[in-house]
Amino acid sequence: MSDAGIHPSAVIEPGAQIDPTAFIGPFCVVGPRVVIGPDVVLKSHVVVTGHTEVGEGTIVFPFAVIGEVPQDLKFKGETSRLVIGKRNRIREHVTMNCGTEGGGGVTRIGDDGLFMAGCHIAHDASVGDGVIVVNSAAVAGHCVLEDDVIVGGLSGIHQFVRIGRGAIIGAVTMVTNDVIPYGLVQAPRGELDGLNLVGLKRRGVNRSDITALRAAFQMLAQGEGTFHSRAERLGSETDSDYVREIVDFVMGDSDRSFLTPT
Repeated sequence: MSDAGIHPSAVIEPGAQIDPTAFIGPFCVVGPRVVIGPDVVLKSHVVVTGHTEVGEGTIVFPFAVIGEVPQDLKFKGETSRLVIGKRNRIREHVTMNCGTEGGGGVTRIGDDGLFMAGCHIAHDASVGDGVIVVNSAAVAGHCVLEDDVIVGGLSGIHQFVRIGRGAIIGAVTMVTNDVIPYGLVQAPRGELDGLNLVGLKRRGVNRSDITALRAAFQMLAQGEGTFHSRAERLGSETDSDYVREIVDFVMGDSDRSFLTPT
């Protein structure tokens, strides 16, 4: 650890591992079991504590608190971790907690995420790459957010909910059930209202795949049988990898039911 990039007012507790290329700004506090990777920037007044790893190129803005103990009454002080990937932007007043023994002991954040001011990532959550969590949104314990998910401002994701890749959650929305990949969820109580077509087009998804996804959504909305049986039947009829991704998601393990098309 070099002192060159550490402001004199920062408090670095003995045992912390800080890459020489990192920058620790004024009045930051870094705990004794923290690992700060290359080119990480803690701007000022940032607290990083617990068994926390912050990946290369991540920038943490003032007054964020990273790696504190979980907000879970079952937590009894057991060793748990927070692992943050590369090139994340963690804005002002964001909180991210370590895991719990009951949830596997690790909260994981992928690469290239944007966590806007005041949002919260709870214990044992698993957040993929390229995820955006907008201002004051809250992701509860044990949630899974797959790659490229967007969670709108002031929204809440209920514990154990899974949100599939490329889905978008509108602002001021409470999500209490799983969301299929590429789904569009809005309304105060979270209704599956279509597909994230804008996101699909921005990613350059072929028109044929978008057409297949739209047909699949209609079948899930209006086909015969239960939602699960419709998805199972859809899997036997499709040759689209995107549709197959939805089918695999629905057939996978979950502690919640699904938001179904309105």
